[in-house]
Amino acid sequence: MTIELKESFDEALKAYLIANNLISTKATIIGYSKAGEGNMNFVMRLITSEGNLILKQSRDYVNKYPQIAAPIERVAVEKAFFDVVNNDVTLAEFSPSVLHFDAENHLLVMEDLGNGKDFMKLYQDQSTISASDIESLISYLVKLHSQESLGFPSNSAMKELNHEHIFHFPYMEENGFNLDDIQEGLQDLAMAYKTDNRLKQEIEKIGERYLSQGKTLLHGDFYPGSWLKVDTEVKVIDPEFGFLGDPEFDLGVMMAHFEMSKIDHNILKKCLNQYESERGVGKKLLQQYQGIEIMRRLIGIAQLPVNLSLNEKSELLKKAKALIL
Repeated sequence: MTIELKESFDEALKAYLIANNLISTKATIIGYSKAGEGNMNFVMRLITSEGNLILKQSRDYVNKYPQIAAPIERVAVEKAFFDVVNNDVTLAEFSPSVLHFDAENHLLVMEDLGNGKDFMKLYQDQSTISASDIESLISYLVKLHSQESLGFPSNSAMKELNHEHIFHFPYMEENGFNLDDIQEGLQDLAMAYKTDNRLKQEIEKIGERYLSQGKTLLHGDFYPGSWLKVDTEVKVIDPEFGFLGDPEFDLGVMMAHFEMSKIDHNILKKCLNQYESERGVGKKLLQQYQGIEIMRRLIGIAQLPVNLSLNEKSELLKKAKALIL
């Protein structure tokens, strides 16, 4: 049965859910609405008299940016990721249960974790995240990076998509994206980095490493939009970028977003110490991934709701360059 999720609930979807034993014929549909912003995928929350479901379908484009093509099979990678983490007692506490997977329709049906909120307000308000939340996220990474996952999909198509927007597009002198539309003066500020050949060569080198096959299972997009606070617990979602690579990538991305959120540096040191007490880490590689993430978020297309003046962005870009080089 072919099914395409829409913004309104219809009889075709009801028939599909019944046929796959996700609801019964007696179920009453109470609500059907978007579950968050859904940057990459089309995600809906279904509320019924028999319980709630999260329905997630990947398309051959990025949901938030339909002009950007994306591998349609990415939801299968997410399913494979949840298969791994839900087999670990600790990691399962952070993740939704998978109730149904339909490879033909690129559809994943999951447990509804509840009315949680992501951490995207962190960029304006540091109190959005607590010390215990950060400890939980680091504990999650330590446990995730310790999983045996040698059979995990390569996810090469998603890595190539991410590679373009992390390691290449932001550093093109002419990419059609006018940064002055984001903040007046940002385009001129960015040109110093777009024309720095030594910097670009180092970023390209790290980008090649990113594309290579590693041995450690990564979330692949470990930033505030992938973390949910549900009641008092932290959950981790949206692992469609998951792959086997450098653990420093996940940790570096996390540290970069804390830096852009103006999290106290003593907390950042504590994060690193907590991770290092459990696992080894390549300090320079970590710094490079951290610097690249800061830079690409400030001068690339994947902009964030940061509360930063042009001068603050200038200082962050200088720091990012120093971390990379």
